[in-house]
Order: sequence, then structure tokens, then C-alpha cells
Amino acid sequence: MTRRRRRAWTAPLALLGALGVAVAGVVVALDALDGGTVVGERCTAELDGTTYALSPTQSDNAALVVGATVRRGLPARAATIGIATALQESKLVNIDYGDRDSVGLFQQRPSQGWGTVDQIMDPLYSTDAFLDVLVEVEGYEALEITDAAQRVQRSGFPDAYAQHETRARAWASSLSGYSPATLTCELREPEGPGSADELLARAARDLGTVPSSVAEDGAVVLDATALPGGSDAGRLGWAVAQWAVAVASPQRVTGVAVADRTWERDGGGWEPSGTPALPAGQVRVTLAG
Repeated sequence: MTRRRRRAWTAPLALLGALGVAVAGVVVALDALDGGTVVGERCTAELDGTTYALSPTQSDNAALVVGATVRRGLPARAATIGIATALQESKLVNIDYGDRDSVGLFQQRPSQGWGTVDQIMDPLYSTDAFLDVLVEVEGYEALEITDAAQRVQRSGFPDAYAQHETRARAWASSLSGYSPATLTCELREPEGPGSADELLARAARDLGTVPSSVAEDGAVVLDATALPGGSDAGRLGWAVAQWAVAVASPQRVTGVAVADRTWERDGGGWEPSGTPALPAGQVRVTLAG
């Protein structure tokens, strides 16, 4: 895949992100733009004291990419490679244009056998297509991110993937559950009520089989222990909980509880719940309305 021309960035922090500079204790934003419009809302993942911001649209797509690796039982390194590749190819936005006939999150080309345009524009299809090739790369976990991504993408600018590695690792670690309480979103109030059916359909699409129920208070209860590696219930609980935060904007999520912590849409960060800890692997998601 070839690298797309970037839009002009409008803030010093975005310039730091372009230079690949990670400054401890500050937010290094990928881009303040989402589809050409300045974004007031944002989601962040923290790694080693630095927070890396994405727009809600980018966060939603990151949740899908990492969710696919969790569903398939792949290591977090696969998630890092996937996010870094999509950041470089499309800014992690499911675009319907690109160099020559490239489209989608990974800028895959129908003329190179990736599928039809309609297929590639389905983020689930394109993510699984990317991972199908990645897992066939022998020893990809130990490869430099540029090498691993290039063996899948065949880009004209293979070194460009490296600039996104740290940001991608922060998001992959949070969404895989290895970095608890590090992913949060600052969002406006939801416009309208959420839907338990829509949330469950999205969980099944991204994560696969996740047993669920609806509590008396209307909260959707998810059981992460059914996912691959279910014996690691604590980590998987955080993976599902932070997935729920990452998709909070489109799914109208207002609260997420896991272990002894809660995230509230009007608060932003993870706080002690003040109630007995939930069973390992159990996640409660509260929806608007």
C-alpha cells in the first residue's frame, strides 16, 4: 500500500506526533482532524506516563482491530501491528478513497486480490483479511513493526509504519487488557438512548462469543471468561471493559464497571467503585436512557 498525503495539522501537539516525539506526562495527539473536521471529543490510551489520543471514530475502529485479535486468541503484538498499519494507511478511518484503487482501514486494493470494494469497505472483513495474512508471516511477533507490516501490505513507504508504533502499542495494550484502567474517553452527552441489542451485536462482531445478560437496572453484563485464554479472566475483563469505553460514543455507553473500578461518561477516568469487586472477567455496561 502507498502512503497517503497527510492533511495539514493545526496544533503543536500534533506536530510532536508527526515527529514521533513522546513527551512524558503530556498528550501526544495523532491528529485533531476526523474527516476534515476539528474534533472536540477524544479518547486516550496511556503508556509509560504518556497519553495518546484518538478521535471517537478512530477509537471505535481501534476497538474493532484489537477485538479481532482477542477473538482470534492472537498476541498483543498482532494488535500493535494492526493499529500501526491502519494509522499509517488511513489514519484509522474507514475511508472510501485512496491511492489508485485502495480503500478502507488498511487501504487494500481489489486489483491485488484483497476482495471487492464492498468487502474491503467492511472493517470487519478488511481487519480479518489483514490478520489472515499477518499470521502466515513466520515469526511476525519478533519482527520490527516495519518489516511485519510490510510483508502484509507491500507498501511503497515501508519505513513509515514505525512512527506509529508507540501509539499503537499503547492502544493495543489497553484494549488487550494488559494495561488496566488506561483507556478513557471524554465525550459529549449521548444523543438518544442506547440499545442493548446493538451493543451485544457489536460485541459479537468484534469479540466473538461473549455470554451476556441484562441486569434488573438495565445494565448489560458481559462475561469475558468465554474468550480465548479465558483462564486469564482478570486481563480479559479489562479488555472487554476498555473495549466498551472505546465504543462508547456510537453505542451511547454512559458507564462501565469491572473489578473494583468504574468509568463514567461524565467523569472521564477510572475511579474506585466503592462497592464489592465484580467477579473476575465480568463487565457491566450502562447505556443511555
